[in-house]
Amino acid sequence: MKKCLLLLVLLPVVATAQNVKIPKGANEFTYHQIEYGERNDTSIITVERNPDGSIVILNPKPEGKLIPGYCQTVTSVDYAADSITVTAYYADSAYYYRTGFSRSDLEWRHDGNRHTTSVNSNTLEFDMDEKAPVDVNPLPYYGLNKGVLRSFTRNGQKRLVLAKAEKVKHTSWETSRVWPSRRVSPRELDRIMKERLVVTTRIFDHEQICWGKKNAHIDGGLQAVPNDTVLHYAGGTLILKRVELPHLPHHYQHFVELHQQSNGDAYDRTGSLFIVTPGFFEGINNHPDSLPVFTCRDGQRYQGMMATGSYQPPIELVRFFTPFGVGHFNERMAGYGIDWRDETFYRQEITDLYRCMDGSVCIGIWIGNYDGGGHRVTVDIKSYPNDYVWEEPGEESEFPGEVVSLFNTCNVLEMAGQNYGKLFATDSLTVTFRLENISQSAELRYISTGHGGWGEGDEFVPKQNTILIDGKPAFTHTPWRQDCGCYRDLNPVSGNFWNGLSSSDFSRSGWCPGTATQPVYFDLSPWADGREHTLTVAIPQGKPVEGMFSHWAVSGVLIVEY
Repeated sequence: MKKCLLLLVLLPVVATAQNVKIPKGANEFTYHQIEYGERNDTSIITVERNPDGSIVILNPKPEGKLIPGYCQTVTSVDYAADSITVTAYYADSAYYYRTGFSRSDLEWRHDGNRHTTSVNSNTLEFDMDEKAPVDVNPLPYYGLNKGVLRSFTRNGQKRLVLAKAEKVKHTSWETSRVWPSRRVSPRELDRIMKERLVVTTRIFDHEQICWGKKNAHIDGGLQAVPNDTVLHYAGGTLILKRVELPHLPHHYQHFVELHQQSNGDAYDRTGSLFIVTPGFFEGINNHPDSLPVFTCRDGQRYQGMMATGSYQPPIELVRFFTPFGVGHFNERMAGYGIDWRDETFYRQEITDLYRCMDGSVCIGIWIGNYDGGGHRVTVDIKSYPNDYVWEEPGEESEFPGEVVSLFNTCNVLEMAGQNYGKLFATDSLTVTFRLENISQSAELRYISTGHGGWGEGDEFVPKQNTILIDGKPAFTHTPWRQDCGCYRDLNPVSGNFWNGLSSSDFSRSGWCPGTATQPVYFDLSPWADGREHTLTVAIPQGKPVEGMFSHWAVSGVLIVEY
């Protein structure tokens, strides 16, 4: 499906602005809005001219079932009254604003029928047929009301072209519709129209993640977890909830929005938002030792971190890091000349993972801490359409592929006894995968952050991650952030040093206090031959220093599109 942000109708360009004749008494003008350069993909804008000289500008309603939040917008221009009224018509209500016609603040350059101005660093050119007997302009906000607009060009590219002018019998669109209406400002109308298109699913609402909560227990496995009930595990440092996510057409884009505040914990902590897989729930609900265990050469045991034939680790959506005490400690640290932010806000796209989420899904979030107050979090999933048309389930909205979690060493059950990802000191992480019937793509979604060891540990030393396929190096990635100083206003109780630096300023292995770590993607389609392959992650993990050890939190999700 073609993505569009406007009403798109595929039509041939039947005329150009230069050869459109305007007959006497013309009262309907059709414009083609060209989306990309000279391509013929256009949307239509229709301008109806009333006998009194006023005009009505409207986009035709798309055919078929429409998405929730769709509205018909109509712009009425009264030249005599010098007014523009924009109305958004919904199924049960309408919102409108009214403004003046002239834009006297713009500076114009005139060259015959061509008029040029600049708005927000964009050059706008209007080609007007000023000999036309009527005044018609589908872009009235710029104050040009003499003659008929033949074409509108933005930054040298045609955006709007007059395709047809004719005399027809019609009744103005808005005269046959009556709704309760409310007057709003232009910005408020824009906000209303956008917000009503967005599908929002609240996952967690100001929930506390802290140490000291009683662990829940559910008999019957993951399927027995009730809907819309927050369950606490790992002493309260991990919470989960089953939610019903909407089944939406494939053209929607999906984002996680996560708000976090300190509720008493002063330190930067690792956090993870993830999908709970059935096998991993057994470790949550019982004990990490009930998960598949990998034993390293040094005898260390690592629970539930690698996929087996019947087990998948949790599917990580967002890896995030709390800053030093934002919110709870702001007032205590007032007077430092820094305007501390009230909370940390993380926003990350998860469209590629949503395919395994729509419907009933159990989502967990963990912040590692031993503080009785801990942290407060609010999590939403917001879905944004890229088309006005709705496709029913079973049509091309279906995602022909799968999402498989291969490994996850982010120990979200840390406070229940799950080991840290220290296995790279003596071993590599190895899993198997098989790709068949791949016609589109197969990617590894990889997240990696290094931790521990103070100044000489892997948190503060760049380390190359190497991914090998069948024992041969295939990809490398060195997670490293050098912009941590940008987030100083999120860290009121970060340690401060004699030279003016704060500990939150230091560069780190793929993260900063107060940020989310972005995944990287590796193309696995060259190995889509139906055979089993091994995938190995190797990291030169540092040795323990003065009792402090280094460890790595890495997760890998296979995303396949057939």
